[in-house]
Amino acid sequence: MPDLVIRPLTSGEENLFASLPDPGLVGFAAFGDTYTDMAAAGQYRPEWTWVALRGGVVVARAAWWAGPEDNKPLALDWFDFTDHDAAVQLLRTAPLHAEYSLLLPTGWRENPAVRQQAQSRIDAAVAAGLSPLVERFRYRWTPDCAVPPRPGRLEFRPEPDDSAIYDAFRRIHQGSLDAHARHTIATSGIDAACLETLDYLRWKPSPRDWWRLAYNPVGELVGLSAPARNYGDPVIGYIGVVPEHRGHGYAYDLLVEATHILADEGADHIVAATDQTNLPMAATFAKAGYPIIQERIDLT
Repeated sequence: MPDLVIRPLTSGEENLFASLPDPGLVGFAAFGDTYTDMAAAGQYRPEWTWVALRGGVVVARAAWWAGPEDNKPLALDWFDFTDHDAAVQLLRTAPLHAEYSLLLPTGWRENPAVRQQAQSRIDAAVAAGLSPLVERFRYRWTPDCAVPPRPGRLEFRPEPDDSAIYDAFRRIHQGSLDAHARHTIATSGIDAACLETLDYLRWKPSPRDWWRLAYNPVGELVGLSAPARNYGDPVIGYIGVVPEHRGHGYAYDLLVEATHILADEGADHIVAATDQTNLPMAATFAKAGYPIIQERIDLT
């Protein structure tokens, strides 16, 4: 058997990456995206795109993504192969470390072929040292879904002071159902989780003054609503309710407010996501008319 060669692409080798056969059942390919088009749009960089070759033939490939101004990858989101062992070795060899996000069609477990393709990637990633963290729903709102009316129960105020936003996160993260926040709290503490969430929102190339703190009629903080834009879409950046006001459906009010802000800014669609285990937030998206368009598994 020819020796395995593992290396990054060089500029102009996009077609080499695209030469691996792919049934297009999971990942970006399942939704009509191609690596060649995404690389041409600046989504991937050659030095963060790796291949494993036997006899000059690509048998495994992986591409890490980041924003245009980032100096390290933020996610591994393209990973497939025809050789399991080569795929494991590729992930172990490439000097790049980021969460692996596997996009999946809705109800993916119900289709044996799709389930097999997903499980093979998960198994290879786990063999390379990653651990499953959470499964998520991804939503896409459009004007056809209608903008839900504001309930009118809360007052929403812009908050320019990051320290006030940070303090809100300290309260919201108490008892959070968000798997990423819980993971960071468990490994690095609540301050690290707050900073991580704040940095995530500040990273987005959208106006800071879209963020809103929400208060009830007696002036108590209820939560945070942060509509935003990432490098591709208008998004629901963050929704969170402080512990003492949970159980009253306020997440719906926060989501509706974020939807109004983005719709008023001319958004023709809004992307959002939540953990499948976060049943209250999933129910909130359903109530607000956000349809599920994809599922996702994150491994860290």
